[in-house]
Amino acid sequence: MKTKSCESEYLCLYNFCSIVAEKIESYFRKLMSISLSIVEDLDEVREGLKQFISLNPEFKVLDTFKTAEEALYDIPRLQPDIVIMDINLPGMNGIECIKEMKTKVPRTQFMMFTVYENDEKVFEALKAGASGYLLKNTGLVQLIEALQELHNGGSPMSANIARKLVTVFREKENSEISVETLSKRETEILQLLSKGLLYKEIADQLSISVSTVRQHIHKIYEKLHVQNRTEAINKAFGKN
Repeated sequence: MKTKSCESEYLCLYNFCSIVAEKIESYFRKLMSISLSIVEDLDEVREGLKQFISLNPEFKVLDTFKTAEEALYDIPRLQPDIVIMDINLPGMNGIECIKEMKTKVPRTQFMMFTVYENDEKVFEALKAGASGYLLKNTGLVQLIEALQELHNGGSPMSANIARKLVTVFREKENSEISVETLSKRETEILQLLSKGLLYKEIADQLSISVSTVRQHIHKIYEKLHVQNRTEAINKAFGKN
């Protein structure tokens, strides 16, 4: 009888410890989960993202918002690890929202999730404080992987967005190299061109002939790989 009693006590203790272990594991899983907020004006997209991300136990969606104004009010209180942000929102857009919010949530990472893929929007978003940039045609599995990457310190981007950035930086580097090849005289002439001076005015100011000015300008165009004055000025002085 005593043996059975001991077995029963051990079984109860084992069950108790199992329950406690499960609760502790569940508690720490919640602590370790990646918290998110979603800012998206389209109901079907917002709810679809919430439902799909919530299926993954690694993530916890704290709240969703339809406008930037709502997000600005509540996200500083929530302090999520990640905010998924659309750009085209009613009222304030997503990029302006990040600018306003970034200092209030310094540890939060922002992932743009948008249809915009033009260079201007991409650079505006990154400059505002976004660390990731995905297009809305990104697959849901890829989205989860990108959120994990972002949380681990990466900067995930859709493939064609990353390619655009590489192209822009490469063009900028090539532009800088091209400008460095200009002689002192060619740089002087280009600066005068940027001020709107005519060939004759440049010739008079530099005490050279108009034909010499034309020769220098022809060399400038060749070195910068441009076709006209405007392109040369923009490329040389960083307005491209």
